[in-house]
Amino acid sequence: MHAVIIGAGITGALAAHELLLRGVEVTILEARSKGSGSSSRSAACIRQQWSTPATVRAMRYAMRSYDRFLEEFGCSADVIEPVVHNGYLFLHKDGAAWAAARERVAMQQAHGLSDVEALEPGALAERFPRVDASILQGATFCPSDGFLRPDVVYMEGFRRVAELGGTLLQNWRVMSGLHDAAGRLTAVVSDDGREAAGDVFINATNAWAPRLSQRLGGVELPIAPLKRYLYFVHRAGVEASEMVDWPMTITPSRAYCRPENPDQLLAGWAHATDPKPEFDWSDQDLIEPPFFHKTGLDNFGFQLWMELAEAMPAIGEFGGIEATTAGFYAVTPDHNPILGFDPKQPALLHAAGFSGHGAMLGPFTAKAIAAMAIAERTLESVVVEDEEIDVRAMLVGREFGHAEGMVI
Repeated sequence: MHAVIIGAGITGALAAHELLLRGVEVTILEARSKGSGSSSRSAACIRQQWSTPATVRAMRYAMRSYDRFLEEFGCSADVIEPVVHNGYLFLHKDGAAWAAARERVAMQQAHGLSDVEALEPGALAERFPRVDASILQGATFCPSDGFLRPDVVYMEGFRRVAELGGTLLQNWRVMSGLHDAAGRLTAVVSDDGREAAGDVFINATNAWAPRLSQRLGGVELPIAPLKRYLYFVHRAGVEASEMVDWPMTITPSRAYCRPENPDQLLAGWAHATDPKPEFDWSDQDLIEPPFFHKTGLDNFGFQLWMELAEAMPAIGEFGGIEATTAGFYAVTPDHNPILGFDPKQPALLHAAGFSGHGAMLGPFTAKAIAAMAIAERTLESVVVEDEEIDVRAMLVGREFGHAEGMVI
């Protein structure tokens, strides 16, 4: 079998690695350079706290996989760990939301996440004195959650892919497909006329996935490219040695922050926006004036900073926002990914629509996609480390019934 993976981000790197380990010939095609899409513009957080049981279990595997990444990918001694375990702290102000959070903790524990816990205000104030627990009903905390170093994952990932015999072709933009007499996809064609033949074609382009599916004869994917912004807030009044240990903290309004380095917090906040299905590559880095941190005191970044300061007053004394970055989330109606073979095009296998969670889910996605590629069909469950995980909530063509409730 020859698998052609389109998209050289984290998903593409890890899927290629998994397929190569199973004896599959692999070619990866990338329109620009490896990691130059969503993977390099991600908040890169990783957590196991979810409201969908399958995602809890999938993420437990993904976390274990990242913890042994350096060994499994044969990294040299100077490569840093790709995951930092600062923990994830969800704050709750509303009584009903807090009740639901406690129920989720019980579900997460039942699905193997043993270190997650619900903290009442007193325990919260003792454990996390920088949080104003007096305005909260409580919080949930999982110390094994944290954040990723995405450049380590895709750079070391593709290094190992090359060692295993995989081929990465950069500056190779897929524009169309070739089909046999039965209409089955047999090759993809670049914008300059090059062809790449294969037996299965894996759509790992995330925000670009709907247009790629259309070009290759697949279904219309329910994925909306939504612009998201990240801000870097300069530390002040807090020792660097303390701040680097802060957990990823999510306020009741879903504003969030985590340490990026000893002197900066990385912060973000989802907002209502219209999809941009025809966005251009350069649009990823375009910062519109209302979202630029130097556009007066009513810009989105300043509002975010003040929102974080309400829950964590020390942040209000920080030195200010130093930079703004942007990128696109590939959002589905229920915020769960789209995995599986295309209903119209049996040679096209989708792995996209991660709604901002593609980096963290990468190791599990790789297992699921490799299993389906080898089986040559969409699977309703995937076995990882002797654990069978039901993936029906993630499959292409599903009904969008249960929406993931813990989205930021």
